[in-house]
Amino acid sequence: MMELDDRDFLTTSLVKTVRFGGTVADTLAKYKKGDLSDYVLLQQQLTDPEIKDSQIVNWLQEFRNCVTLLSKEHEQLIHTVLRLPWVGRSQAVVEGYLAFLSNLVSAQTVYLCPCLRMVVTHFIPKRVTVSEGGVDFSDSDDEDENLPRNFEQCHHALQLISKYVPSTGRFLTPILQEKFPFIQKSPRTLECYVHNLLRVSVYLPSVRRDILEIIIDKMLQLDVSASRSDIEEAEELAVHQQPDEALFNMDEELHAQPPTSSLNAHPVAERLDTLMAVLLAYIKDICHVNGTLHLDQTKALYRDLLAVFDKIILPTHACSHVQFALFYLCSFRLALSEAFLEHLWKLVQNPSLAAVLRQAVLGYMGSFLARAKFIPIATVRACLDLLVSWIHSYLDSQDCVDKQYCDLNLHGPFYSACQAVFYTLVFRHRAMLEGNMKRGLEYLQSLNLERMVMCQLNPLKVCLPMVTHMFAAIMRRYQVVFCYTVIERNNRHMLPVVRSSTGGDRVTANTNPLDCFFPFDPYLLKRSGQVIQPLYQAWEEPTDSELHAPTAKHQESQEDEDDFLPGETPKAEGIVGMTPSSYESAALSSSSVGSPHFSFHRGL
Repeated sequence: MMELDDRDFLTTSLVKTVRFGGTVADTLAKYKKGDLSDYVLLQQQLTDPEIKDSQIVNWLQEFRNCVTLLSKEHEQLIHTVLRLPWVGRSQAVVEGYLAFLSNLVSAQTVYLCPCLRMVVTHFIPKRVTVSEGGVDFSDSDDEDENLPRNFEQCHHALQLISKYVPSTGRFLTPILQEKFPFIQKSPRTLECYVHNLLRVSVYLPSVRRDILEIIIDKMLQLDVSASRSDIEEAEELAVHQQPDEALFNMDEELHAQPPTSSLNAHPVAERLDTLMAVLLAYIKDICHVNGTLHLDQTKALYRDLLAVFDKIILPTHACSHVQFALFYLCSFRLALSEAFLEHLWKLVQNPSLAAVLRQAVLGYMGSFLARAKFIPIATVRACLDLLVSWIHSYLDSQDCVDKQYCDLNLHGPFYSACQAVFYTLVFRHRAMLEGNMKRGLEYLQSLNLERMVMCQLNPLKVCLPMVTHMFAAIMRRYQVVFCYTVIERNNRHMLPVVRSSTGGDRVTANTNPLDCFFPFDPYLLKRSGQVIQPLYQAWEEPTDSELHAPTAKHQESQEDEDDFLPGETPKAEGIVGMTPSSYESAALSSSSVGSPHFSFHRGL
């Protein structure tokens, strides 16, 4: 396409149009002398809902000819011009409008933000009024088939503005934040806006980190407002309602099972799933060029996502899905996974970081090691060595203390580190023992887990019961360490778990004092979950021998061999957080997340 500045758009409009008043230049001259009649008439004609393309082209050409006269005092008139319906109009209108924008921001930078605001407003479908049940409400027109073309025109406008004003990004970021649709809007509206923001990050890479932060912050709001239990309950309710609905279906396939829906039953989960699908597709599209991983682009995106992780994801408690964006990116190359683990480890060792954040970091570390199928066992062992060494060093530092208490306030990171080790071993012990059982057992014994279990700080009292019991059963199966003595003693004596310096209340055994979560627990969202599932280490049901708890009779016969008291290991179905979600193994939707609605690289 030829340069817009060199094109005479008057020649594109051959139709004579009727207009009142003089030219724009004459109108501005009269306005300066105090004659407002033509000025008001001009604004009225510009806001005419029936305005024709030829009229718009003529007006835009005249405004371009006197753009240097459009100072701050003409702000109301410029705002009227910016509201002209140019998106989706004829090619002559679009090109004329883009040329006008280029001239305006070049000559009058005071109008940069209004121009940016106008463009960003078009990042979502236009509003339409819908009447339902006698009630009128408005939302966005999600079904407009011209949306891709309209969005393309908006991005072309933004690229032109940034070309003439290099500092555009600095002013654009707060506008993108301001114009973000309310999170209760339709999934399609949110999808369009997020996709367009990510498109902006491609041709304005200087604002990519800010854009990712804006998007992920909104997604976290959705994530924490739809808990795992709420999503599971909604899905279970939807499944129970299906047979009742089928009773009214009198066709031949009355008793056939309906195909698994690709939609999430929980409305908030559906919005989040839509946005996660867009974000994961963006990550794949940025990191892969012609099907090959582009290392430099991948590293740059990793650094941006990691910065966002530190700033807003890590401090957010009980988010269940958004963090999988980094999980997915790390799956592209082992070096990325190792870099992420190294980053987490540095945070663990940072004494200036709040204890509650260090505990969250250890939760991420243990969950990532346990659940990321793409992490080799050698890397898992290396990380366990670091964690266990840190735990033993911590215990060494406590040896000089006269009295050691099971105190979460004082030893929170220690307990989180122990739980990370236990959790990782529960998921990875099979891989460690496969191939060479003897070497695997020697490695487990070298960790000196017995010291951790038997120490005065009593981590088995604090760690989640589901982790404690499963770890105890598996370690007993391979005779690495016997935990039931401590577990039974904890059950008998209501040992204080949380104590303040002045003497706090005791916490019973059925409380989870760590109040922690495993960030990479099973992924519940249906469509975006198709991308995560192949990379994810699902829970494998333990064998009977692994879950078999010792009986009192068996204990008496082996009393000389081990300090072991009878204890009941819960059955697999009772271990709430460890069993796979009922939807994890369900049939997945056939819709593909890997193919976004629009290509992020198009038009660059």
